[in-house]
Amino acid sequence: MRTTTWAGPSPEGDGVNGADRHAGTAPRPLLLGVRHHGPGSARAVRAALDAAAPRVVLIEGPPEADALIPLAAEDDMRPPVALLAHAVDEPGRSAFWPLAEFSPEWVAIRWALDHDVPARFIDLPATHGLAWRRGDAPEEGTGDDTPGAGADLAPADSAPGTDSAPGTDVDTGAPGADVRVDPLAVLADAAGYDDPERWWEDVVEHRGVGAGDAFAPFTALEEAMGALREAYGSGGDDRDLVREAYMRLQMRAAQREFGDDVAVVCGAWHVPALRRKATVGADRALLKGLPKVKADMTWVPWTYRRLARASGYGAGIDSPGWYGHLFGAPDRPVERWLTKVAGLLREEDRIVSSAHVIEAVRLAETLAAMRGRPLPGLSETTDAVRAVMCEGSDVPLALVHDRLVVGDVLGEVPESAPAVPLQRDLSRWQRRLRLKPEALERELELDLRRETDAERSRLLHRLRLLGIGWGEPVSSRGSTGTFRETWRLRWEPELSVRVAEAGVWGTTVLAAATAKVESDATTAPGLVEVTALAELCLLADLARALPEVMRILADRAALDADVAHLAQALPALVRSLRYGDVRGTDTGALAEVAAGLAERVFVGLPPACAALDADAAQEMRRHVDAVHGAVGLLGGTPEASAPAHAGLRGRWHSVLRVLSTRDTVPGVIQGRAVRLLLDDGELEQGDAARLMGLALSPGTPPPDAAAWIEGFVGGGGGGMLLVHDERLLALIDGWLTGVSADAFTDVLPLLRRTFSAYEPGVRRTLGELVRRGPGQRAGAAATGGGAPGFAAELDAGRADAVLPVVRLLLGLDEDGDGRSAGAEDNGLVEAGV
Repeated sequence: MRTTTWAGPSPEGDGVNGADRHAGTAPRPLLLGVRHHGPGSARAVRAALDAAAPRVVLIEGPPEADALIPLAAEDDMRPPVALLAHAVDEPGRSAFWPLAEFSPEWVAIRWALDHDVPARFIDLPATHGLAWRRGDAPEEGTGDDTPGAGADLAPADSAPGTDSAPGTDVDTGAPGADVRVDPLAVLADAAGYDDPERWWEDVVEHRGVGAGDAFAPFTALEEAMGALREAYGSGGDDRDLVREAYMRLQMRAAQREFGDDVAVVCGAWHVPALRRKATVGADRALLKGLPKVKADMTWVPWTYRRLARASGYGAGIDSPGWYGHLFGAPDRPVERWLTKVAGLLREEDRIVSSAHVIEAVRLAETLAAMRGRPLPGLSETTDAVRAVMCEGSDVPLALVHDRLVVGDVLGEVPESAPAVPLQRDLSRWQRRLRLKPEALERELELDLRRETDAERSRLLHRLRLLGIGWGEPVSSRGSTGTFRETWRLRWEPELSVRVAEAGVWGTTVLAAATAKVESDATTAPGLVEVTALAELCLLADLARALPEVMRILADRAALDADVAHLAQALPALVRSLRYGDVRGTDTGALAEVAAGLAERVFVGLPPACAALDADAAQEMRRHVDAVHGAVGLLGGTPEASAPAHAGLRGRWHSVLRVLSTRDTVPGVIQGRAVRLLLDDGELEQGDAARLMGLALSPGTPPPDAAAWIEGFVGGGGGGMLLVHDERLLALIDGWLTGVSADAFTDVLPLLRRTFSAYEPGVRRTLGELVRRGPGQRAGAAATGGGAPGFAAELDAGRADAVLPVVRLLLGLDEDGDGRSAGAEDNGLVEAGV
C-alpha cells in the first residue's frame, strides 16, 4: 500500500493541512496534474472526478473566462476551440488557451457541466498577463510564442501545455547558468527511452487509468514532478511563481466555500508548488503591484494543425489527429486507425484493400512485440502503413501524416459566444454567401457574372484590405477573362485576432474596409502603392472610398517625375478600368487619370531610356512591355472613345519608333520596340529585317547585337516568329556564324538565356531549319519535303479545317452576325486565321 503525506494550504490561509492518502481514497483537496492535450491524462481526469465527486472543479486558465464555461455545454460548441483574450485598446495584444476534446481541461469542464458542479478558472487573470507582456516578452526559446499572428500574439504564460509538454524548456535558475530541461525528456531518459513521446505512450496512453485506483496515475506523476522541482528548482521564471501564488489563493477561497471537496486540474509541473506550504501574506506580496489592462475574452474555433508543435505552439503535440483518434475510439484503436488510413488512400486513387488493412494490423502488432511495447503506437502503425499500404514510399505516407496524424479538424463555437461587431457582420456574410470557414485548404472558382460569386469576390477582397487573409487569389486554371477569379481559402485560428484588430476601422466589413483603404491611401509612400489601392477599391467595390483614393492618386501622379514609377502605375490603372465591364463600377475618373499618366510616360520614356547599364536596360524593357500591354487594354475599354484617349495608340507607336532607331537607347530596348511595332502591324517584315541587319552589322559590338536579339525574339512568340520568317532567322544565323571566338564566349550566356525560354518543339524546329540552310529550306518547301507547316502559299484546305473550331470559340451563328458563313469564313482566311 502506498502512503503519501500531503501538506497544502489550509482553508484559513495560514499553515497547512495534513492528510494521509491511501490507494483508492481521494486526497482532499484533489490535485490532478496533467499533460495538456494528452488523451491519457484526459481519461484519467474523467475517472478521478467520477471517483472523487468533488463539489467544485478548479481549472488552470484565466478567471475572466468563468462566464464562458456554460457555452461548452451547447450543442454547436465543437472542439478544438480556444479561449481568446485580447486587450480592449490594443486587440493585437492577445493570448490563446487552446482546448481539444482530448484535453484534460476540456474533459473537466464537461464533467462539471454534466454533473451540475461549479467550474472555475484559477490561473493568473489575463488582464495581468496581457499587461505584463508590454515590458516582459517571453524569452526566446521558451516555446510560448505562436507564429503567424504578429510579434505580440502568443499563448499566455498560463496557456495549457507550456509546463509539462515535451519541448517545453524549464530554466534551472542556477546562478550564471542557462540550462533548460524538458520534464518528460528527463523522465523518459531515466526510464531508458530516447523518445519522450514514446515513453508517454507506453506509460500513460497504453496503460489505462489505473487498475482499481483512479488516483494512482496522479500520485505517481506528482512524485516524479516533485523530484524534478527539487532538482531543477522553480524554473527560474518569476512569472511561474506569481501564477502559482494566485492559484493557491484561489484554492483557499474555494476551500472556504466548499470545504475540502475541491478538485484542481492543472499542469503537472505546478502540482508540487500548489502542495507547498505558503502563507496568504507571502502569496499576496507576490501579486502586489501587477500591471493591468482591460481585456475581453471569448471562445474562437481552433484547428488540429495549430495544436501541432510544428506550428510553433509551445505546448503543441506531434500528432493531434492520432491523439484525437485514441481518445475517441471505443475499442480496437489500431484496427480503426488503419481502416481510416486505407479510406484516405482509396480517396487518392491508391489500390488498398481489406487484405492490406489486415496485414498492416498484424505487422504493427509484431513490431510492438519486438520493441517491447504493450500496444502498437504511432511509430509502429506508421511503419506498417509505409511497408504494406505505401509500398515503401514516403510520398503517400506524407499525405497520411498531414491529413490524419496531424489533421485538418476545425472547431465550432456557438453564435451566442461574445464577439466584436465586425466578427458578427463577417459571420452573417459567411452564412449568406455560403462560405463556411474550413481548416482544409481548398480552391474556390468564382464567375463574376453571377451575383453570389460577385459578392463573394467583394467580401474576400475587403477582408484582404483589412489584413484578414482568409483567401488568397491564385491563377485560374480555366478562363483568364476578367469575369473569372480563383481563390485559395483556409481559415486559421489567428484570423479571429485579425478580425478583432480590424474592428477599430468599423463595425461592418464594408465600413471597416472603406476606412482602412482611405487611411492607407493617405499614408502610402508612393504612386505605385496608391495605384494598387485604387485597383483594390474597384475589386472590393468600395464606392465611397474611391473618390478620395482617386484624388490622392491624381495628386501623386502630378508630382511624380520618375518615368519608372509612372510606367509601373499605368498597368494597374488600366486593369482597373476593365473591371467596370463585369463589376458595374464607375471608372470615368480612373480613365482620365490613366490617360494623363500615359501621356506623361510617352513624353518621358525616350530620355529615360538613354545611357542605361545592362541591369537598368532590362528593367526598362519590362516597363516598355507593361506600358505596351496597358495601352492595348486601354484601347479596348468602354472609355477608349473618350477625347482623352483618342489617338493614344498612335502616339505610343510613335514613341516605339523613336526607341527603335535612337543610338543612345540600349540594344535590348531597341529590339523590343521593333518587335512590338512588328506585332502591331505598324512595321513591315522587310523593314524589321532591315533594322535587324543594321543592328547585327559588323560595326556593332557583339554584346550590343546579342542584346538587340534578346529584345527582339525574347518573350512570348519570338521563337515562332523566327520559324515563320526565314529572313530574320537567316540574319541571326549569319551574324552568329561571323562572331569571333572570343566574342562568342561573351555573348553565349545571353543567347542561351533567350533561346532556352522557347518550347522544346520550337527549338527543335529552329535547329532543323538552320541545319538545312537558307537555300535548301526554300527548295524543300517548294517540293513539299520541308519541315511540316511550310509552303510557298497558304494551304486553303488546311485553313478550312480549322474554321468550325474558330467559329465555335467566337460564338458565331451559322450566318455569322447576318453575313453568310462563306463570307465569314473568307474574312477569317483573309485575316490569316
